[in-house]
Amino acid sequence: MRFELIDSLSLPGNPDKPNDDAFGFADSVAVVLDGATGLGEPLMPGKSDAAWLARFGANRLLAHAKEGNPPREAVRHALEDAQKSFDALRRREPAERYELPFASLMFASVTGSGFEALWFGDCAALVRRPDGSVDLIGEAIAKRELEAARVAQLAAKHGLSPAAGTNRPEYLAALRRARNFVNTEKGGWLFGPDPRAADHVAGRQVDVPAGSLVLLMTDGFLALVSDYRRYTAAKLIEAANTVGLKTLGEELRAIETDDREGKAFPRFKTSDDATALLLRLA
Repeated sequence: MRFELIDSLSLPGNPDKPNDDAFGFADSVAVVLDGATGLGEPLMPGKSDAAWLARFGANRLLAHAKEGNPPREAVRHALEDAQKSFDALRRREPAERYELPFASLMFASVTGSGFEALWFGDCAALVRRPDGSVDLIGEAIAKRELEAARVAQLAAKHGLSPAAGTNRPEYLAALRRARNFVNTEKGGWLFGPDPRAADHVAGRQVDVPAGSLVLLMTDGFLALVSDYRRYTAAKLIEAANTVGLKTLGEELRAIETDDREGKAFPRFKTSDDATALLLRLA
């Protein structure tokens, strides 16, 4: 089997800032990455270390997969590449872990019986079989619920609107403390310039027949299900296939514009970068 690309979408959360999401696609592999919003001054050339990491990661994962590396080895090699490039190009050594670039990812590789999914963080995949049954792959829903509760708590504590922005001093200190635990035994593991993360990538073999639809997405797009409850998982992948990702992206932004301050749907930013790939196993 192979992947057939049906549709793709990648929207910046703010048109005046870099899109920290990235995606990649080939016959046998597909990936989406969501760079974690930077919490300090960039250390790499360019405006966004998160955008650099997401694009670099997508390119290297595809390259290693095309060379015939098994999926987990492709992830390991891409992490090693990220470390080498970060060490070579950074302006200075990070003073704290929160300065490192990190990203969530969902990486899908075709197998004889469907595909293997590997992920870090809160990127997700939906799969719909020809019989109509739907599976959600990843841990994004639970992670999004925890973040929404955290945003609401911080906003109430400081008397701010939830979507005041991650650069608010009242939010920034808490976010930096949490980011300092990423890729440690006390925190979760993400894609970044740290090859140790390869031992902690989550995975699942997804056995599905040819004709199945696969929707890979970052949490900014999954918000239609997880945050805004506009769709169920089954209805989202159905809509992606019928009305298209562009229409869903417009609906997503309309919801966020109507709740610009995040009072109905607590979140750190009015809009997040949102990326999705709709594929068919052919």
